[in-house]
Amino acid sequence: MSESESPRLFELVSGWLEGTGLEGGILNGLSWVVVILGVLLVAFLINLVTRRVLLAMLSLFIKRTKTKWDDALLERKVLHRAAHVAPALVFYWLADGFPGFEDIIHRLAIVYIVLVGGWVFNSFLNAVIDVYRTLEVAQNRPIKGFVQIVQIITFVVIAIFSIAVMFNQSPFGLLGGLGALTAVLLLVFKDTILGLVASFQISTSDMVRIGDWIEMPKYGADGDVIDVSLLTIKIQNWNKTISTIPTYALVSDSFKNWRGMAESGGRRIKRSVNIDMNSIKFCTSEMLQRFSKYQYITEYIERKKTELTKYNKEAAADTSELINGRHLTNVGTFRAYVEAYLHNHPCIHQDMTFLVRQLPPDEHGLPIEIYVFSNVQAWAEYEAIQADIFDHILAVIPLFDLSVFQRPAGQDFKLLTSVPQPDKAG
Repeated sequence: MSESESPRLFELVSGWLEGTGLEGGILNGLSWVVVILGVLLVAFLINLVTRRVLLAMLSLFIKRTKTKWDDALLERKVLHRAAHVAPALVFYWLADGFPGFEDIIHRLAIVYIVLVGGWVFNSFLNAVIDVYRTLEVAQNRPIKGFVQIVQIITFVVIAIFSIAVMFNQSPFGLLGGLGALTAVLLLVFKDTILGLVASFQISTSDMVRIGDWIEMPKYGADGDVIDVSLLTIKIQNWNKTISTIPTYALVSDSFKNWRGMAESGGRRIKRSVNIDMNSIKFCTSEMLQRFSKYQYITEYIERKKTELTKYNKEAAADTSELINGRHLTNVGTFRAYVEAYLHNHPCIHQDMTFLVRQLPPDEHGLPIEIYVFSNVQAWAEYEAIQADIFDHILAVIPLFDLSVFQRPAGQDFKLLTSVPQPDKAG
């Protein structure tokens, strides 16, 4: 007997009930009830066996394996979601139990299976991302943006295929009809398209990696990158808040990436101390004798004294006046001390840029800028090192007969006005 001539489920149930003496409308109605309940019961049992037996056995086996990728499949519930296909297959196979509705049930079952397949594939791709992030290369080449592109394409294809199945049309015919909607789609998915292009540029040019410290003041972002996706980049700021920035903003706007600092092994210290120019002067013999007792510059003082004495002698300079010839200044000696102090500091990187320089004087005095690199990058330790260095520098400035420029405050004016004025002669 051919498949088309084989008895259908509904006819088998009706024949069985007819043997019990039922007939007419009662027979037809009861046949429908029995078929519906029977199909639902079979679907329920298949679903129960799939989840409680097959899934339980597979989960137990996966947990005992040493590989990690199958654990990601389990955590992302790839197998659990695939189990949803089982009840749909039951309805597809037993659709002949519903005379007149076989075609619509077949279509609905196919659409449901396709949607579940897309759901499973989406979970599988998320599992791929989880496994990829455990690899070392993931820090340099995030793939989440590309995976999301595949997910979007998958859902678009599934949506077109589902509509085609429901309306019994060719998917290619629907794709041809979408040409008229291109402008609307471009408008609706503008951010997605911009994110797609930006993700490609960011990944290929290695602009941002997970773990990079970036600054983007326009968006109030200053912290570590924790996620790079198709549409957004998440940054955990130092105050533990999360900033979410559109991916395309990193291409269209400027931002600062501190990765170079992290890879260099040093962190820049750039800070100035303003010297009161009224305290700058030539060094006298008494001052040089005192400065020569400072260990870091003892050798420097002796070397400069010999060098300057030789120069002044050859130039026949009258050294009775300090303006003649060459002489050391207290500010120059101070700079030499700071250089020697930093060269002997264990936390200063000696192989990177090292400057102790004067900046142009202004109304705030003469800036002496320290431009060096710490060999410690951790924020708290770096700040402590920087503070210790300038604590020392500010404390030794008076020892060179210099003073720090500081704007007068209210207390200064109060002390000035409280000085007793001499009586005027009558």
